[in-house]
Amino acid sequence: MHQINRLAIVGGSHGNELTGVYLVKKFQKSPSLINRSSFETLALLGNLKAIAEGRRYIDKDLNRCFHHQGLQDPTLATYEDLRAKEIQQFLQPPNQPFVDSIIDLHTTTANMGLTLILGNMHPLLLQLAAYLSSINPLVKVCSHQQARTSGFLRFMCELGLVIEVGAVAQGVLNAELFQQTEQLIYAVLDYFEGYNQGKIPQTSNTLKLYESIGVIDYPRNEAGEIEAMIHPQLQFQDYQPLNPGDPIFLTFAGKEIFYEGESTVYPVFINEAAYYEKGIAMHITQKQLLHID
Repeated sequence: MHQINRLAIVGGSHGNELTGVYLVKKFQKSPSLINRSSFETLALLGNLKAIAEGRRYIDKDLNRCFHHQGLQDPTLATYEDLRAKEIQQFLQPPNQPFVDSIIDLHTTTANMGLTLILGNMHPLLLQLAAYLSSINPLVKVCSHQQARTSGFLRFMCELGLVIEVGAVAQGVLNAELFQQTEQLIYAVLDYFEGYNQGKIPQTSNTLKLYESIGVIDYPRNEAGEIEAMIHPQLQFQDYQPLNPGDPIFLTFAGKEIFYEGESTVYPVFINEAAYYEKGIAMHITQKQLLHID
């Protein structure tokens, strides 16, 4: 891996996730906070109209618009498609290479704490994740590998990652999570600075990784309406084991529905508000320990 020359911090890809919005505004006002001697750091607000209106998006989810085909299609004219093209140009100005890394800031209504989501298993990302989780036991690491055609911002460069924090309500700031996210960003920047200078901080030899293996939707009727809620025993239990036979949903009549999987999994993004429309009640992951060279 060559040196990191340019890095982008993006907040507000979803306009009602205020932690990223106000961190980026802070960095734009005080760029010395994110400046490092060996690389340039850019701070960018994502969905400007949605931020102004306090909504997740205007026409469609901006964080699904960064796929190559759409970015090259001049006929796509929703606000988010046009904004994705503008962001691409910001991340790769004329006659310059694309940024080497993207830190995409998000919040969730699920009880995810401080979570790093890796777009791929690049060795440097794994080393970074192992380091961050070793210096801060609150940090958990997810691998959510999908096709680049899925349009996530983090897939636009080799060292793309998401900082996802929660639980926090949409359109609300939580001071503790704001500060924890800010400190985590500084730790990422300092790590990359050390990498560029050949002084990588001591990294743990192992990484506890939660690898996404699928999603579960709510029970629905033929009209697509939800027929059950997250079971009270599962609510806010992100990263906790879900065993076959454990209660997972509760119908409006009070009937329990049980998990029918064949093995223990670790659900995340449980009852995320923005995922109701996407047909996702939770992601399920498998936990593994990776040896980091």
